[in-house]
Amino acid sequence: MATGQGDLGLRVGRVAAPLREQVLEVVRQAILDFRYKPGQRLIERELIEQTGVSRTTIREVLRELEAEGLVTTIPQKGAIVVVPTPEEAAELYEVRSALEQLTVRNFVARASDKQVTALRRKADDFNQVVERGEDTRAMLRAKDAFYDVLFEGAGNKQVSAILGSLQARVRMLRAASMSDPDRGVKIVAELDALVSAIEARDADAAAEACAIHLGQAETSGVKGISSYSPSDE
Repeated sequence: MATGQGDLGLRVGRVAAPLREQVLEVVRQAILDFRYKPGQRLIERELIEQTGVSRTTIREVLRELEAEGLVTTIPQKGAIVVVPTPEEAAELYEVRSALEQLTVRNFVARASDKQVTALRRKADDFNQVVERGEDTRAMLRAKDAFYDVLFEGAGNKQVSAILGSLQARVRMLRAASMSDPDRGVKIVAELDALVSAIEARDADAAAEACAIHLGQAETSGVKGISSYSPSDE
């Protein structure tokens, strides 16, 4: 069983942010970028060596990640990156789809022309990332930038807060979805359909395009996450 984690670039700097917050961010990001795979053990000793912080800090970080739903603690094994079940993934996508369709409708109704143009630009940026053959992390960053514009233009802070509380687990599934080598090209087409409907200020068509996009994402995400199990690492 492979447990060694290698050098994942987790060393943190001594900057203004509290040290625990720095470590939390870099380990969380390593999980969301799939540098730590679902089902992989997070070995305290190796995390201490890689981050240069104390065991106490590492344990606090692991507890926080467990509260976020990214890590689970298994007796005799310790902390392990969560592997969502297909049922859990389907439930997350169901909630996400409902909230994002509402967000899209709000964006159509409330966003300025400037924000619509910005959304198209972010969709084009994602297209360029795919055309350049960049990795999953680059696609995730480009997709995050797209959603930043979408949520801002929708103007519903409560919906954004609810989605934010699910963000870590949703992003893990998004990364799993994008691990499909054909998924990036499909997302480009799906985002184009979504933004085209938004540009036409057609809320129904935009919501339908959103639902189609998330339905495809669910299929790829569940398939991707199912390839991992706690015994893989």
